[in-house]
Amino acid sequence: MTLTPTAPAGPAPGASVRAALATGARPPAPGSLSTSLTFAWRALLKIRHVPEQLSDVIAVPIIFTLMFTYLFGGALDGSPRAYLQFLLPGTLVMAVLLATVYTGVNLNTDLGKGVFDRFRALPIWRPAPIAGALIGDALRYLLACALVLALGLLLGFRPHGGALGVLLAVALVVVFALALSWVFTLLGLLLRSPNAIMSVAMVVLFPLTLASNILVEPDTMPGWLHTVVDANPVTHLVTTARAAMAGSATAGQITAVLLASAVIAAVFAPLTVRLYNAK
Repeated sequence: MTLTPTAPAGPAPGASVRAALATGARPPAPGSLSTSLTFAWRALLKIRHVPEQLSDVIAVPIIFTLMFTYLFGGALDGSPRAYLQFLLPGTLVMAVLLATVYTGVNLNTDLGKGVFDRFRALPIWRPAPIAGALIGDALRYLLACALVLALGLLLGFRPHGGALGVLLAVALVVVFALALSWVFTLLGLLLRSPNAIMSVAMVVLFPLTLASNILVEPDTMPGWLHTVVDANPVTHLVTTARAAMAGSATAGQITAVLLASAVIAAVFAPLTVRLYNAK
């Protein structure tokens, strides 16, 4: 007597999985904004797990404000408190602009670890990792601004423009810093190591910040240096920030800062995205 094997009762192996996949609608692809915000959240989580990343944002504003106020205040303006009224908008700008270099450093570090190779394989908007990192950096800039302002108020700084003037100054500084961040993002793609980015950044940032009106008025400088300082966009940013905190900023000053920021971003953002997509 021959026994005929019979198939086991029930669905074929894998049929339930195929059925579940067939019945559900495919989720839509994430949009550019939501993807960028996700990467911004990633940047914040990195700070949460490695809080040492905030050392530059916390230490530099405090050191600069205290050091310049008490080193130069008596010599330049008769007293540290009087000099602080002139200095604080400048140290606000300086502290934030020096922090922009870490945009390129963090990008270069991720590239070296191969993290961005994984991001490129995802079905997302291609520049989202860079855009998200910039959004996360904007929060770092706001933290630096808050520290400078809190310390300044504690030392005796009084903005005559009130809260609106301070908010306007902070907004202009952050907008300009975000535009400048594209420069260091491009360097993060071009250079081979974070140390190389730091070296190049210091060569760029220190002349850009110190050859300005952050510490002293340009009227005290030699004529050739006065011309260089007047052409420096950081000088116009500091002048506008001071005017905003004093309640006397003009539409022309604000427009000049926004225009300079737009020009920097218009030049370096497309170059960065193009190099990122081709790299």
